[in-house]
Amino acid sequence: MDVFLETERLVLRRFTDADLELLVELDGDPEVMRYITGGRATSLEELRDEVLPAFLGYYHRFPSYGFWAAVDKASGQFLGWFHLRPPEGASPDEPELGYRLRRSAWGKGYATEGSRALVRMAFAELGARRVYAETMAVNLGSRRVMEKAGLRLVRSFHRPWPDPVEGDEHGEVEYALTRAEWEELHAG
Repeated sequence: MDVFLETERLVLRRFTDADLELLVELDGDPEVMRYITGGRATSLEELRDEVLPAFLGYYHRFPSYGFWAAVDKASGQFLGWFHLRPPEGASPDEPELGYRLRRSAWGKGYATEGSRALVRMAFAELGARRVYAETMAVNLGSRRVMEKAGLRLVRSFHRPWPDPVEGDEHGEVEYALTRAEWEELHAG
C-alpha cells in the first residue's frame, strides 16, 4: 500500500486500478451523490474510463497533490476519498480540498480529520498560499467540515449545473484559508 498520509484513524493511500469497484460502490449511493448529481450514480464506464485514470494521472503531474483513498486504520475498510489538488489551469500554490465519503462514515469526524491533515500538509509541507473548498450552499454537512478544518466562508456564487440538483437555486459557497490565517491559528 502506497501510504500518502496517516492521521489518528485514517490512512490516505494512492488509488490503484484495483479500486474501481470501491468507487462504483461509493458513487452508486444516491445519498452520497445527492449534492453532486442529484443522486444519479456514476456509471462503471465513466469511473473506469475517465474518473480513475484522472485520479491516477495526478500522481505523475503533481507528486504531492491528487486523490487518495481513505481507509479506516482499525478495520481496513475503504471509507471514501479526499483530494488536495490544483484545479485545471490553476496555480499549484492554491489547491482545492475535497472529499467524498461513504454514508457509513458520515458524522464520525473522518471528513474533518482528513481535511485538517491535508490543510496542514498544504501549508506546512507544500508551500500553499491558500487552500479552498466549494460546495452547494444547502450542503450543511460539508460546510461544517470546511469550518471545522479552519476554512472560512469567502463567497457565494451561482454556476450552471449539468444535472438539476435539489437546492442548486441557492447557489454554491467557497470556503478558504490563507497561509497567514493558518499560521495565526497555529502560532504558539
